[in-house]
Amino acid sequence: MEIRFEERKQLKEKPDQKHLGFGKYMTDYMFIMDWDKDQGWHDARIVPQGPIELDPACVTLHYAQETFEGLKAYRTAEGKIQLFRPEMNARRMINSNARLCMPAFPEDMFVEAVRALVKQEADWVPSEPDTSLYIRPFMFATEAALGVHMASSYKFMIICCPVGAYYATGLDPVKILVEDELVRAVKGGTGFTKCGGNYAGSILGQVKAEKMGYAQVLWLDGEHRKYVEEVGTMNIMFKIAGEIYTAPIEGTVLPGVTRDSMIHLLRDWGYKVNETRLSVDDLMKAGHDGTLEEVFGTGTAAVISPVGELRYKDDVVVINDAKTGKLTQKLYDTLTGIQWGKIEDPYGWTQVVE
Repeated sequence: MEIRFEERKQLKEKPDQKHLGFGKYMTDYMFIMDWDKDQGWHDARIVPQGPIELDPACVTLHYAQETFEGLKAYRTAEGKIQLFRPEMNARRMINSNARLCMPAFPEDMFVEAVRALVKQEADWVPSEPDTSLYIRPFMFATEAALGVHMASSYKFMIICCPVGAYYATGLDPVKILVEDELVRAVKGGTGFTKCGGNYAGSILGQVKAEKMGYAQVLWLDGEHRKYVEEVGTMNIMFKIAGEIYTAPIEGTVLPGVTRDSMIHLLRDWGYKVNETRLSVDDLMKAGHDGTLEEVFGTGTAAVISPVGELRYKDDVVVINDAKTGKLTQKLYDTLTGIQWGKIEDPYGWTQVVE
């Protein structure tokens, strides 16, 4: 793929790596490529990061035909920069696009575009502990015409930002509210895709949770309002009586890259991982009888987030005395160790950007 480069006249001042927060500081450049029904994908370019011009009739503004991804670049102690399983993000975006009637952005082009932009922005990859460069590929329809239909033109873009911990509390356990009124996804819908509408529809539940003093929402299935599925920004796993339980990938749960990686690690360590439906009643019962040993969310942004408290209606359970569990800590240390190059990568998950 030939990528045109447009140099920025004045580079931005880089932020303090010790106070990055999450998603606040955009880098100097962004990747853009266009698609239309006559030419297909064309005009790949890396240009100065900045506003994009859209017609008010752009169909995405009215009908939300867009998808996105999230991955990171990590700087090792030796100064190398590496990616973590970018091909999985590419494949997931292809699946998301297919559900929303958007053209596929090929896996090899996706990875090449990510690598090219990260290489250009190498100076932006932070080196402080627990920091990384967050990479946001996204795609949206650009056709200007009102009416619900598959658009005739699209734009694929990538922007980046250096980040610290997703949660200000770091690896401290968070409190989760089980949502029993609203639903996030139903079978046959878009729950397995990474599209903005899924997240927009979850904000009301998030607002409700925060008003009650909880950090996130745990969603139940949309059909029965009975089985636990995922948290607003993460997949979630439960260690019950020595076994791991997590919702199956059946069309309503996002197939997380971190989720898949955790399952690989857990099974290699000898744990039985049950990808099966778990009712909220059984979950709360386990919390009360002492068999619910650990709960943790998994995702690219937070990596792993221990859960110290669950509330369902008026019932509250505290997990592991609201402390980070040993398995949760081991998973975090192992996966981040691979990502930052501190320990050997036996799975071939990392790619060095040169």
